[in-house]
Amino acid sequence: MKKFGSMLMAMALGMSMLVGCGSGTANTGTTGTEEGAKTIDKLTVAFVPSKEPAEIVTATEPLKGMLKEELAKEGYNVGEVEITVGTSFEAVGEALSAGTADVGLIPGGTYVLYDDGAEPILTATRDALSIESDNAKDWNDKKPTTGLDEQVTFYRSLIIAGPSEKGQELAAKVNAGEALTWEDLNSANWSMMSTTSPAGYIYPSLWLQENYGKSLTDLASVVQADSYGSAMARLASGQLDIVVGYADLRRDNEEKWTSEFGRTASIWDETNVIGVTPGIYNDTVSVSTTSKIMTDEFKKALQNAFINIGNTDAGKEVIAIYSHNGYQVASPSDYDNERAAQKLIQELNAAK
Repeated sequence: MKKFGSMLMAMALGMSMLVGCGSGTANTGTTGTEEGAKTIDKLTVAFVPSKEPAEIVTATEPLKGMLKEELAKEGYNVGEVEITVGTSFEAVGEALSAGTADVGLIPGGTYVLYDDGAEPILTATRDALSIESDNAKDWNDKKPTTGLDEQVTFYRSLIIAGPSEKGQELAAKVNAGEALTWEDLNSANWSMMSTTSPAGYIYPSLWLQENYGKSLTDLASVVQADSYGSAMARLASGQLDIVVGYADLRRDNEEKWTSEFGRTASIWDETNVIGVTPGIYNDTVSVSTTSKIMTDEFKKALQNAFINIGNTDAGKEVIAIYSHNGYQVASPSDYDNERAAQKLIQELNAAK
């Protein structure tokens, strides 16, 4: 398993370098004002609930007009852009498979599970972080974590201990250079996301398997959260001792920690990393292969539209809700590591 984790990280970093060599701009095609422009009555874009649904809907409202404008440059007049937030990661995957959603912004793990009805056309880029280490203590010694100008196509999942007595006990051991035992971890209250979430389930389970021969479902006390926001609120209240999630999770909740979650001290003072996973290939913009409006030409138009949106300040502000900074053309093979990870998790669960 240690070899597997190292392989995942090495391949993710390698792919990041390769993708980073590609073009960051898109070529626009026929404008919507020219004769022969095609009409799309309605385009449905679905988001997974990695943040509070209302927050996603509000933040992405400007995306409707941006997509219509950019697609018009590509020769497509779109009547309506509908933005929805699924009740779960799987619900968005199912919508893409069924063709009730045309486009989905989904993690690699969700895409892999539904790759019979979904196709990744873009990979998100995100800001590199000021801390990049396999060692949990490094993330605590060098906090707070900040963003860098460098763009990467991978991220990590962190196992984060909160301000509860148990959370602080586990963090103290890590920061003292002591190894955590399975008994230590199993005595805590954990939160996880849905089973197709790379950062919220798959890779933390791989971390537990590699270090303890266990997975998240082996824990005595683990609950599935409906969103990262609700998980962090429960971590702040002490209902949870440990949350697993993407490495930007604390940055995204830094203000809420005191303004909404009722804490008086900073999130950086009250939380600590107790585990770090290998790199995870970034989220996808995937399209439905069963959607009636999805053609090869329209896929290309969507690629160009999202890339161009990600190259503007206004566009970056919108897609920042998912910690995205821009987009690069993707291929299904980019997510082969994710397939390997999913397969391993399924085998582990089947063996129980």
